[in-house]
Amino acid sequence: MNRIRLENSEFEGENSVYLLGTDTDAPTTLIDTSVRKPETLDSLESGLADYGCSVGDVDRVLVTHWHTDHAGLAGTVQARSDAAVFVHEDDAALVAQDESAWDAIETRQQRLLDEWGLPEHIQDPVFQHARKIGRLDGPEPTVEPFSAGDRFDCGDVELEAVHLPGHTAGLSGFAFDGDSGRELFCGDALLGNYTPNVGGADVRLENPLAAYLDTLSHVVGESYERAWPGHGGPLDPTGRAREIRDHHRDRAGDVIDVLERHGPTDPWTVGSHLFGDLDGIHLLHGPGESYAHLRHLAEAGYVERVGDEYELVEQPDLDALFEDRMATSP
Repeated sequence: MNRIRLENSEFEGENSVYLLGTDTDAPTTLIDTSVRKPETLDSLESGLADYGCSVGDVDRVLVTHWHTDHAGLAGTVQARSDAAVFVHEDDAALVAQDESAWDAIETRQQRLLDEWGLPEHIQDPVFQHARKIGRLDGPEPTVEPFSAGDRFDCGDVELEAVHLPGHTAGLSGFAFDGDSGRELFCGDALLGNYTPNVGGADVRLENPLAAYLDTLSHVVGESYERAWPGHGGPLDPTGRAREIRDHHRDRAGDVIDVLERHGPTDPWTVGSHLFGDLDGIHLLHGPGESYAHLRHLAEAGYVERVGDEYELVEQPDLDALFEDRMATSP
C-alpha cells in the first residue's frame, strides 16, 4: 500500500489517496482521487509515477464518499484508464452526477437553511457557495455501487467495505489485515486534526449525529490497530474515535448551556453562540452541526422542537447519552 499526498487548500488540508495492487496481478486500485483541478491531476500523475504507474494504469477506483475532495477526479481517471469506479450505494448517484439525486439534496438543503434560521439575506449566497464547491463536475463516471461487506481483491490484501455514515450517508471505509492486526482506510470518518462535520456536510441524514456515534462505536468495537484517513497520516482509530466522541459530548453540553441561557432557540442562533462569526462553507456546517445536536437531544427526549426552535425540557444525562453507545456496534 502506498500513500500519495495531494495538496488541497479548500477543505481539510492535503488529501491522502492510496494506491494498492501495483506489485501483483490484482487490479491496480486507487482509494479516492481528490479535487478535480489541473494541478491536482498533475500531482496525482507525479505521485503515481513514483510507484511506476500512471493514471492510465489504474484499473479500479474505490471512493470513500461523494464529496468533491474525494470523488472529484473519479470521472477523469475513468476517462483516461477505463477504470471501474465503486461507490457505496447511498452515495453512488451523487458521484455519478445524477441530476435527480442532486436536485433532491439541494431542495432539502434550501429548505433546511430556512428551517435552521439562517437570515434570509444570506440564504441564497450560502446555498450558491455550497452548490459551487459541492457539485461534482467534469466527466461523469459510470459508477458501480457496493454495500457493506463487499470485498475487493488487491493482491497482497483483501479489502472489506465498511459502512461508516455520519459525515455523509454513504461514507465507507475499507478494512484489511495488516502486519500487526486489522487496519482501516477510513476516509473522513476519522481525521487527526479536525472533527468531521455532521449535519451540514450531508443534509440527507435524518439524525446525522446518531449515525456518526454508531460509526464511532463500530470503530471502537472492532479494535482496529491503525486507520488511514482521507486527510493526513495514519492514526490510532480507537483513541481518536473516543476523542471525537468526547468532543461531541462536550459540544452537547455547550448546546444545553445556550438553551438554558437564551430559551427556545433555532440552530443558526445556537451555532452563532458556539462558533462566533462564520464564513464560506462554515455558514452551512456550523448551523448544520448545531441542528445535528439539537435533533439528537430531541430524539432522546431532552429537547423539544417548537416550530423551528428548540427548547430544553429536561436536563440530559450526557454521560449516558454518549458513553452507552461506545459499547454497541451498529
